[in-house]
Amino acid sequence: MNAAENADMNAAENAETDPDRNAATDAARPGPAASDGAWPAVSVIMPVLNEERHLAEAVSGVMAQDYPGEVELVLALGPSTDRTERIAHDIAAADPRVRTVRNPAARTPAGLNAALGAASHPIIVRVDGHGVLSDGYVRTAVETLERTGAANVGGIMHAEGQTDFERAVARAYTSRAGLGGGRFHVGGGAGPADTVYLGSFRRDVLDTLGGFDEHFQRAQDWELNHRIRAAGHTVWFTPELTVSYRPRPDLRSLARQFLTTGQWRREVVRRYPDTAGVRYLAAPVVTVAVAGGTVTGLAAALGAPAWLALGWLAPAGYAAGVLAAGLAVGRGLPVRSRAWLPPVLATMHLTWGVGFLTGPRGAKRRPARIRWQGAAE
Repeated sequence: MNAAENADMNAAENAETDPDRNAATDAARPGPAASDGAWPAVSVIMPVLNEERHLAEAVSGVMAQDYPGEVELVLALGPSTDRTERIAHDIAAADPRVRTVRNPAARTPAGLNAALGAASHPIIVRVDGHGVLSDGYVRTAVETLERTGAANVGGIMHAEGQTDFERAVARAYTSRAGLGGGRFHVGGGAGPADTVYLGSFRRDVLDTLGGFDEHFQRAQDWELNHRIRAAGHTVWFTPELTVSYRPRPDLRSLARQFLTTGQWRREVVRRYPDTAGVRYLAAPVVTVAVAGGTVTGLAAALGAPAWLALGWLAPAGYAAGVLAAGLAVGRGLPVRSRAWLPPVLATMHLTWGVGFLTGPRGAKRRPARIRWQGAAE
């Protein structure tokens, strides 16, 4: 365990139980604006892998910002198997504000650290290769950093689909039936938060903490925000910041995404046991109930005691609940999207639950890695 994780666990507990404590501490810090009133320069960092479909739109969302200060974009390029790398190099050749770095590990935290190592400016804004910043995002983020004194500010993950399936996934993302109702999914009032979507950071805080922990192939943003709060800083949520998110395009890729996310959320809980809240345990409990009920129901059908057939109540009850939830949250969607909602919800719940129950293979043997190094190409 690194020094940042060991540094004052009481501070982490106080941040969770009394978030205003960190807010008051950070509010006393100087804001990001220069003393002469100039807007601070901003580095946007974007890890990119197999984003042929969305990269140009994501970059346009950054470069079209009306921010008064200097903005650069650093793309961390993983070994894509589509045309992503060619698109990225064409963009960089056409705009001197865009640079590229390599991310041979092809993992998000490694890409973020490589881009961070090449970034030049005191404010760091994270964007993904399938996300589009809303108008005025960078300006609002910098203003919020200055006004609140926070170390990281972020807002809402606004999922938007382009096909019937993606629209169903987007609706599931933004409903309490899908991802449990976190503010950065469903909205809410501004204030201190455990975590936020993506984030806009003070560079000096990232330097002190060592950047993103490359041990966490997923959930690295949550883990970093935990260390930020443990170090006595504030993570701030504001609904004024929105990023359009493009969901996975099919059921198989959605299942893979949620399986991996569940695995790494389990790793977060292993390292930080006090973070195991009810919201994160709901899916594993449901998964165990559905699997256990199915097994006992099948056992009864194969000649085991008849009372074991009661096990069917668990999967049947879950199926009924998912159908009801799909009807409730699918209002206003096209018919085909509404039809996709129940299987989408079930896939999200059960694959996340399986991932959480199994955890990532070999994760316990991997040390924390939170120092970055990267150079522009």
